[in-house]
Amino acid sequence: MRNKQNLIQQAMDMAVENKEIAGVNMLVYKDGKEIHYAQSGFSDIKANRPMERDTICHLYSQTKPITAAAAMLLMQDGLIDLNQPVGDFIDSFNKQKCLIDGKVKNIPADKKVRIIDLLNMTSGLVYPGLTTLAETSTAVLFGDAEKRLDSDNPMTTMEFAERIGECPLQFIPGSFFQYGTSADVLGAVIEKVTGMSFGSFLKERLFDPLEMKDTAFFVPEDKLPRMSGIYKKRRGKLSQFEGFHLIIRSDGAPNAFESGGAGLFSTLDDYMHFGQMLLNNGTYKGKEILTPETVKFLTNGSLTPMQQRALDNWQGLEGHTYGNLMRVMTDPSQAVIIGHKGEYGWDGWLGAYFMNDPSTQTTFIMLTQMCDYATGSLTRKLRNIIFS
Repeated sequence: MRNKQNLIQQAMDMAVENKEIAGVNMLVYKDGKEIHYAQSGFSDIKANRPMERDTICHLYSQTKPITAAAAMLLMQDGLIDLNQPVGDFIDSFNKQKCLIDGKVKNIPADKKVRIIDLLNMTSGLVYPGLTTLAETSTAVLFGDAEKRLDSDNPMTTMEFAERIGECPLQFIPGSFFQYGTSADVLGAVIEKVTGMSFGSFLKERLFDPLEMKDTAFFVPEDKLPRMSGIYKKRRGKLSQFEGFHLIIRSDGAPNAFESGGAGLFSTLDDYMHFGQMLLNNGTYKGKEILTPETVKFLTNGSLTPMQQRALDNWQGLEGHTYGNLMRVMTDPSQAVIIGHKGEYGWDGWLGAYFMNDPSTQTTFIMLTQMCDYATGSLTRKLRNIIFS
């Protein structure tokens, strides 16, 4: 009989030995109980520090499901309406332009960016790039923000949102799907609605109730020894990455830009509390965080057929749709992993990975810190061991 725990450990050890990653840990819950934990490799190779269960990691885009849940809190409290224009909260979004047939034109009056567009990545907001004016304008903004990170005037969450609203959009909002800075703007909307910093709101409404004691937009000094380094591979060797990516500091220091798309640090167990809350229809240890109907809405998002065509070009996401800042499996027969219809989650630039499968009541969390890893080969191997 297959011993899944041994297979998980072997797959991890092989990935470390082959320098696919520097270190990794993984946690699986089923029916509310832990069934697998494993770790391999190092959080700091030079210091010979192993990857441990309480190692603190950059989540990068695995921040996005938490940002979506924060928006759901405001929706169920009647403080926002997902059909509202973002311009109701961020003035620059009232005067936006977009690329139409390669030219910068005014957005049609009835096509302004709405909150639902931020949640579904159909806003036209993009990440930095070199191909279009939308991407190059965004790159200039990111460059300015990164230059100011160590200055006396760092860019804030709200300034970022106001500035990105001045950049031309890639397309008419709602017409297309493109992964970009929508979640960062959503964090600023939440600040405007609540009158709190985004980090303070998350702490009060999610992190404290969910006992996510190691989750924040920075790593306190007394916890820095537990923070993993970031690694990159070049010519078959691993070296530590230092610097900034998407305006996120690699050193864990406080950041005025609390990025709803990429900024959080967390641990396996902290994120498991979040995942289990969603799987338990919004309740954690008897406390209702989100209502069951809100969780149903959050975890069943989808793109329209027209928007879906763009996601269909995303290799590795075959058989999935997207909504509320998460992937949702719709057709397991088309996927490149063993999975089930209705499972949802997301990953991050350095390899953080989260999924919930309601059909089997399973939560799977994996953390690694490898540049450009996202959903890597090891991630798929571990999933297939677990769900086969």
